[in-house]
Amino acid sequence: MSNLKGICILGSTGTIGVNTLDVLSRHSDRYKVIALTANTNVDRLYQQCIEFRPQYAAMSDADSATQLESRLKAAGLDTNVLSGVSGLETLASLELVDYVMAAIVGAAGLMPTLAAVRSSKRILLANKESLVMSGAIFMDEVAQYKAELLPIDSEHNAIFQCMPNDFYHGLEQSGVDRILLTASGGPFRETPIAQLQSVTPAQAIAHPNWVMGRKISVDSATMMNKGLEVIEACWLFNTGHEKIQVVIHPQSVIHSMVSYNDGSVLAQMGHPDMRTPIAHALGWPERIVSGVEPLDIFDVARLEFEKPDFNRFPCLRMAYESLKAGGTATAVLNAANEIAVDAFLDKKLAFTDIAVVIEKTLESISVEEVTDLAVVLNADNHARQTASEFASQLRLRP
Repeated sequence: MSNLKGICILGSTGTIGVNTLDVLSRHSDRYKVIALTANTNVDRLYQQCIEFRPQYAAMSDADSATQLESRLKAAGLDTNVLSGVSGLETLASLELVDYVMAAIVGAAGLMPTLAAVRSSKRILLANKESLVMSGAIFMDEVAQYKAELLPIDSEHNAIFQCMPNDFYHGLEQSGVDRILLTASGGPFRETPIAQLQSVTPAQAIAHPNWVMGRKISVDSATMMNKGLEVIEACWLFNTGHEKIQVVIHPQSVIHSMVSYNDGSVLAQMGHPDMRTPIAHALGWPERIVSGVEPLDIFDVARLEFEKPDFNRFPCLRMAYESLKAGGTATAVLNAANEIAVDAFLDKKLAFTDIAVVIEKTLESISVEEVTDLAVVLNADNHARQTASEFASQLRLRP
């Protein structure tokens, strides 16, 4: 038992969490699920607790935690149930936990993920917003507490696999010329721009290649997801935005590439299935079975690449601009996007107005230097209030 690696999954009921449990179920001789957490999905977390028997569970929502605790007791499980952000932070810091899957969507994942960092865990980072909001602070704490940071986003995991071992010392020194960050282009890559105004939430979340949650699916449709990934890549791989080129690749078979100064380009390929990067990060530096079928290159037959159009995808443009502006700009970008996407999913905002809300918010809030976490959290809060006001104004338009 002592040889098993203890796992905590922050956000176990989401797509990443479910896929992580699928991989873990194949390796009960290597890993033990210690803690599972969710926001409000009592039914799914209950079923996961029944199957994996974690010692701990937590729910962000206190009422949901009470319901879960009652149901688990009735089922005869002695799982210790916690609640709130403090509960999530406690579970991410448990001594029994070796690896933390950080899969909470959005800014809500920042503090629990930082708790794992401060406890010197191996962090399997699927919550890109942590780095988008607090990049320098987050990476400084990773170094200070000697945490191990492995990327789960398929693109960043692909880049990691294609990088030399010494890339932390600087990409140029390692012979890396640039990073080619691939994107599917989402469901509206070829839709006439004039028709985007009438896009519905159901259409926006119907990603052509990946199975993802609602919020990240909308981000993929606007390509804000790719913008956030550019920001994340800068922090993960210690480089500037000028070294990262977004490449639209509709087949989603090449997950990203690294170009070297000798003319070589290394690419990581595979089916668009999140179990591959999850298994890679769990097993690293070893390789473990993920449950993903091997790629048949003859079935792929053709690989296409396009340059992104900033007129079609203004959210990608704003991500680059926020990255260049530095300071709190990326935290404001992320907060405004979360508010706008929520309004769109609630059918209170047009699809094309997501970008409008973000741009208005960025124009309205001055960029501040990030000196500590409080500055980041204040900018996040200010941006949410401002974006909510703009979203309300746009909602009232005839």
